[in-house]
Amino acid sequence: MLRSVPAHVWAFDLEWAPDPGSGRRAYDLPPDMPDEEVYRIMWEHGGATAEEPRPYLKTMLCRVVSVAVVIRRDHETGQSSLTLFSLPDDGRPMDEKELVGRFLRGLGEANPRPQLVGFNSRSADLPILIQRGIARGVVAAGFSKRSDKPWEGYDYFHKNSEGHIDLKEVIGGWGKATPSLHEFAAACGIPGKIDTSGENVIDLWLDGDVRSIVNYNEFDALTTYLLWLRTARFAGLIPAERHEEEVRLVRELIDRRIEKGGDHLERYLAKWDRLGDGAR
Repeated sequence: MLRSVPAHVWAFDLEWAPDPGSGRRAYDLPPDMPDEEVYRIMWEHGGATAEEPRPYLKTMLCRVVSVAVVIRRDHETGQSSLTLFSLPDDGRPMDEKELVGRFLRGLGEANPRPQLVGFNSRSADLPILIQRGIARGVVAAGFSKRSDKPWEGYDYFHKNSEGHIDLKEVIGGWGKATPSLHEFAAACGIPGKIDTSGENVIDLWLDGDVRSIVNYNEFDALTTYLLWLRTARFAGLIPAERHEEEVRLVRELIDRRIEKGGDHLERYLAKWDRLGDGAR
């Protein structure tokens, strides 16, 4: 379970799609082969079947296309602030090296060092950041810095460091007992998947609809943050009245983003209201 609620938290989520360039090199395919055909061959090598034509591919062979993070900071006044940050921020495809590099450098250079929170992030999100960062030639010295002793400062690579919290591991459950992010959220009265799912990201990517990918990514980052709050409350680290205040900050954050043109977040609020947040 969680040991503390730190002064600086990044609750994040990524989206990725098969990388045809990596597929061509991995399977010795012609450079002029259409991307759609490359995808098909990549899925074949990944174990495609009639029931599952698009199996989960090794993250090294995929490219990161979007990242979203809810940033929570405590201030000397005793108040907390929230920010929702996402890339790409203009609705257009972003160079993967720049995307991964900006996120990892921001994480590594932040002071104080943030606690990184995800869902299934130890098995998926963090490995793909590292793998694709290496593949693309990213330099992330701050992120990669490790303490001599895991309990002295945050270490994003050590399983026993609180630098990285994978909520899927924290809540437990193995095999058929393991909930998805959507199932965990639904049980808590928190919005889960809206309009799309991870399996559909490739379709949005092929259609050039990067904006919808980022919107979906932001939904998952908000959900991950709300589930982290709920878990911290369960651990006795956030009193009930404080939890209500923290949830109010999330709603205020969403309202601010809607005022700035984030109309997609209206759907998130509407679903949240329909679900009723089971802990209220």
